[in-house]
Amino acid sequence: MTTTVPSRPRLLDQVREALRLRHYSVRTERAYVRWIRRFVLFHDKRHPAELGGDDVTRFLSWLAQERNVSASTQTQALCALLFLYRHVLRLDLPWMTEVARAPARPRIPIVLGRDEVRAVLRRLEGVDRLVVMLLYGSGLRLLEALRLRVKDVDFDQHQLTVRGGKGDKDRITM
Repeated sequence: MTTTVPSRPRLLDQVREALRLRHYSVRTERAYVRWIRRFVLFHDKRHPAELGGDDVTRFLSWLAQERNVSASTQTQALCALLFLYRHVLRLDLPWMTEVARAPARPRIPIVLGRDEVRAVLRRLEGVDRLVVMLLYGSGLRLLEALRLRVKDVDFDQHQLTVRGGKGDKDRITM
């Protein structure tokens, strides 16, 4: 009779488990796993435990300089790698001051005029129209509007209760 030693879970499975344990959103989980996979592939499939701060710096600088990613994209990759090292591998990375930062591009807000908003709303009907009107009038995020339930609407107080919004926080809006 042979006994099998239980194998240790694969790295990305450990990452998923750590994210779920801390109640991160599914979208964050997917993004972090994608970044960690790209990091491992960038370093020729070497295990991140064998790599250090210089390797993270090299990857993040490559993203900014060679791949021309936006500053927010580079920051997301950094957060994924910090999570990996801090919560999965339980290793401290030296602060990476040598990272070439992606330039923050100025964003000019695009705002629809009242006539344009009316034109959009005229072309919508049913649930789509209701959701768009909620987004426009109450400042809800898309997933918050889509997850809204009847019991979250308070007509007497003219307010909506958003449950489990961004950061898994509840809030009230008009």
